[in-house]
Amino acid sequence: MSGTAVRRTQADRRAKTREAILASAARGLSTYGYGNLILEQVAREAGYTRGALYHLFANKEDLALAVVEWVSETWNAEVRRPALAEVDPLASLLTMARGHALYCRRNVARVMLTLRIEFAGQEHPVGRAVGGTIDQLEAECAELIAAGRRNGSIPPGPPVRLMAAAFTGVLEAVAIEVAGRAPHDIELMERAVRGVLGVAPIVSPSPTTHH
Repeated sequence: MSGTAVRRTQADRRAKTREAILASAARGLSTYGYGNLILEQVAREAGYTRGALYHLFANKEDLALAVVEWVSETWNAEVRRPALAEVDPLASLLTMARGHALYCRRNVARVMLTLRIEFAGQEHPVGRAVGGTIDQLEAECAELIAAGRRNGSIPPGPPVRLMAAAFTGVLEAVAIEVAGRAPHDIELMERAVRGVLGVAPIVSPSPTTHH
């Protein structure tokens, strides 16, 4: 086997190990929070030793920061980018809501909310990383709401930044309550965000009358 092939195989193994540990840590952070996360348990549940974890991550803070980045990347790929690809701003927001409900069918989706609550009011690198991610999302949602008001698809209302904060808050709150309850999770998420945005609700088909 050539040296290039060996390096590629080693890189593939490293990437696979890293992905498994990040997924395990994300599940742990979602369930237990940062303070109660035990690295040995993270490694064991990922199928690796604690040594393998420390080979990739210096400490718990380093791992948690990597998880925040990893969750952000997967959410951006599966939810944010498809939503922003919509031409109409209201369609973008509704696509984001439906996509978030789908994303929350996995058990890593509570990471951001759990960490944001845990580090609220603290100066901590993990809290800052989460806050920066949420702030960016709210800014983008505010722009979409403003654009929707300009084209008439979203009615006038409270300040757009406050609306964006309410929109993202609904995404988080509804997802926690209905996560994984397919197919109703998507419908309930859309109903909730339509209410916040002040747009027409989903019209359910009328029941058929049998004689």
